[in-house]
Amino acid sequence: MNALAASAPRVRELHGVSLDAIPYAELLAGQTPVILRGVARDWPLIAAARESDSAAIAYLERFDAGQPVVGFTAAPEIAGRFHYNEALTGFNFEGARVGMTDFLERIRTGFDVPAPDSFYIGSTDLDRYLPGFRAENDLPLDDPMFAHGVLASIWIGNRTTAQAHHDMSHNMAVCAAGRRRFTLFPPDQIANLYPGPLEPTPGGQVISMVDFAAPDFVRHPRFEQAIAAAQIAELEPGDLLFYSALWWHHVEALERFNILVNYWWNEAPAFLDTPQTSLLHAMLSLRDRSDAEKAGWKAMFDYYVFGPAGQAAAHLPEHARGPLAPIDATLARRLRAQLINKLNR
Repeated sequence: MNALAASAPRVRELHGVSLDAIPYAELLAGQTPVILRGVARDWPLIAAARESDSAAIAYLERFDAGQPVVGFTAAPEIAGRFHYNEALTGFNFEGARVGMTDFLERIRTGFDVPAPDSFYIGSTDLDRYLPGFRAENDLPLDDPMFAHGVLASIWIGNRTTAQAHHDMSHNMAVCAAGRRRFTLFPPDQIANLYPGPLEPTPGGQVISMVDFAAPDFVRHPRFEQAIAAAQIAELEPGDLLFYSALWWHHVEALERFNILVNYWWNEAPAFLDTPQTSLLHAMLSLRDRSDAEKAGWKAMFDYYVFGPAGQAAAHLPEHARGPLAPIDATLARRLRAQLINKLNR
């Protein structure tokens, strides 16, 4: 266990929660990470994993649809930390389309190797690649907060590390085999985590440049402030971790074989664009203006975007509100067309 994991406070835990009584609304309202201990302990996959790693692999192989997945492989020297190469000209791993069963067998061959290659399958859609799996292993997702859909995925590998990053959706992560350690940071710690390039990224999201196993406080002095805000979640098979969108999370798989099943969702309807698009356009249009201009635009954004949704139009009659009206699918299409037209000038 690294020094950060040993010293940081633990994530709040709930015990004795049954699978059909998960307090989804309470979890989301709290906006802080929570562990539900043992809530998924009766999943058949978890029963197989308790029997042996090979039994868990055999269980997964039953559902393999035969579609190639993206498998990542790296040399033992990276110690499972999938990241950039030293020169930041590429990555320290390779990815390729592989058969799910073939890749699982490659992981299995490393079980008795003292320093095996690092193997990792990340964020793989369960319904597409392992059809039927969720009929036996799933969460009841009948709460209204899931009305806009849920993406259920599986993550498989040996001892690997997913470098600290954030996602734009809420997450429920179930440890299904092995053990997982999450180090979590609230969104306001972004500057103290030293984000890397916006592109390319190892897995789609910006990652921290800090080596959590051996932090360089001369190079990354603000990381000490991030440590002060960190929380640790140690997961055993059957445990579920909830955390909200934009929380940074550094994820370590701790055993020779590990499986995580996760559920991403957002209350925002699909017709709303990703805020990442707004961020990129703000860099293009605002970042390099004068401090005085940026201060003025900050006040503008606070009024139109970050303040109460209805305040900018409250004094206007409905017929005159235009883009200030509540956004529905029709208005979203119109705004998107206007933006595309302006960006193509």
